[in-house]
Formats: sequence, C-alpha cells, structure tokens
Amino acid sequence: MKNEILLLLSVVLIYGAVLVCYKLFGKSGLFAMTAIGTILANIEVLMLVEGFGMEQTLGNVMFASTYLITDILSENEGKSAAQKAVWIGIFTSCAMLAFTQFWRLYTPSTEDWARVHIEAIFSTTPRLLLASFLGYAVSQRIDVWLYHKWWDLTSKKGDRDRFLWLRNNFSTLISQIINTVLFTCLAFGGWYSGSMLWQVMLSSYVIYIFTSLLDTPAVYIARRMKKRGKIPAEQ
Repeated sequence: MKNEILLLLSVVLIYGAVLVCYKLFGKSGLFAMTAIGTILANIEVLMLVEGFGMEQTLGNVMFASTYLITDILSENEGKSAAQKAVWIGIFTSCAMLAFTQFWRLYTPSTEDWARVHIEAIFSTTPRLLLASFLGYAVSQRIDVWLYHKWWDLTSKKGDRDRFLWLRNNFSTLISQIINTVLFTCLAFGGWYSGSMLWQVMLSSYVIYIFTSLLDTPAVYIARRMKKRGKIPAEQ
C-alpha cells in the first residue's frame, strides 16, 4: 500500500502547492507552477511503479496539475492568461531539452561521478520531451478551447458561475485522451511491448480521470479565493 498512499499524498501536496502559489503570487504563481510542473513531470515520467493494481509511470499527477492551472486561469483570469500558461509550458519543455542536451557536450573530469547518472536520465530526454511537447501543446490548447466552449454553452442558462464542475471535468477528460495517446505512443513505442504500452496508456488515463475529478474542489477553492479578494493583483 506504500505506493498507493504516496500517490494519494502527491495529489494533496501538488494541488495544494498550486493553490498556495496562487494565493501568494496570483497569476505569476500559477505561471511559475506551470514551469515547475512541466520540468518535474518530464523527469518523473521515467519511473515505472505499481499502484492500485496497475503498472504506471510517475509524473501523471504532476502533469495533471498543469491542467488544473489552466482551468483556474480560465475561470478566474480569462482565456488569454490560460493560453499564456500553455505557451510557458511549451517554452519550458523546449528550454529543458536544449539545456540538458548541452550539458552532455562537456567532457567530464576524471573525478566526476555524476555524468553516468546524467546520461542515464537525459539521454532519453529528447524523445520524451518531444512526445511531451506534442501531447502538451495539442491537448492543452484543446483544453482551453473546450473550457470556454462549455462555458459559453452553460452561461446561456443565465448564471456564468454555474456548472463549473462540468466545464472543468469535461474539458480536461476529453483533452487528456488526446494527450495520453500521443505521449504514450511517441514516448514509449518500441521500448515496451504492445501489451505494456496499452497498459501504460490505460493506467495513465484512469489516473487522469481521478486527478481531474479530484482537482474540481481545488478550482472551486481558487474561485472562492478570487471572489473574496484573497489573490494578489498584478503589479
């Protein structure tokens, strides 16, 4: 049960960190968390663990937090702020790819002990980051677009605050299908067997279903903080 407890705890810690950054720094805090989540998820995804009866890669919860961020921004700060977060995530992935590969050009000292570990992690980075880049860029833009389409439809009922759970969950769940298929096939195709690839894809999406449902309270909390004036204004 250790992995299951850690996975559940990671949801609380990561989503809690998003809300804390929003409360302390406003939109800037969410932009910072987008960059942090993008970098950490791309490293964490290299780890394969068992949890809840499934083989799964880590990084799913961390990556799901970027969807929570764009939903909070869409709800409280507008579509342009959400799109800015998406572009920050894309830029972060590109920067990470460029710098990690640049490190590998150096000739290590004879006293160096870290190079073998750096190579083990970042020699696979280009493929993973390209897969992540495509999955993130496509799915996040769809997520923001769907969020506001759902909002336009539900606001016709006369109250723009209603149906937050609907636009939050349905935009994320639909866009995550696209992200899961793109990332899993591009990142792990040829590494894992077909059955393992399908299992990773299925487990990733099952996790995204739960993380999407679990992030709904966080979006409601963020909206309440915004309405009560608890979020710093941009300077």
